[in-house]
Amino acid sequence: GISLERRRSWCVSTDPQFAPKAADIVGLYLDPPQHAVVLSVDEKPAIQALERAQGGLRLPNGKALSGFNHEYQRHGTSTLFAALEVATGQVKVGHFHRRRRREFLQFMNEVVAAYPGRELHVILDNLSTHKPKLDGWRRRHPQVHFHFTPTHASWLNQIEVWFSILTRQ
Repeated sequence: GISLERRRSWCVSTDPQFAPKAADIVGLYLDPPQHAVVLSVDEKPAIQALERAQGGLRLPNGKALSGFNHEYQRHGTSTLFAALEVATGQVKVGHFHRRRRREFLQFMNEVVAAYPGRELHVILDNLSTHKPKLDGWRRRHPQVHFHFTPTHASWLNQIEVWFSILTRQ
């Protein structure tokens, strides 16, 4: 039922393991392991931290207009890390100046602390900071299971929908 000619752009995954990886993630969404928490995790880098120079506007008749003008002060950029709990829609977030493995693990430590004693299934894309060669963090957290989306298929990660809504609003 998908009509590619109605899309303006698309990306076809070339991942040879597309079907089993996609089935794993869709299976977590449809039938999560009993007593486990399924989380969609990703980061949105380079978000501009802007401070608007003016908020509301008082009109001569005494009424006020809310909104903002186009004058602002820049305060650099921020990386937003987010974890969407698939069953509830709750989102846990963290702001960091950078998007390295160190910040990712700091955020994951906060996520793990929010679910003490719970088994966590974490859906991630294939960013290199998510998959190091030697991973002591994962050995220290055996209750956390990472599930990686197929290459060029980050759209399978539900947090991408949340980021899209956040960007548009």
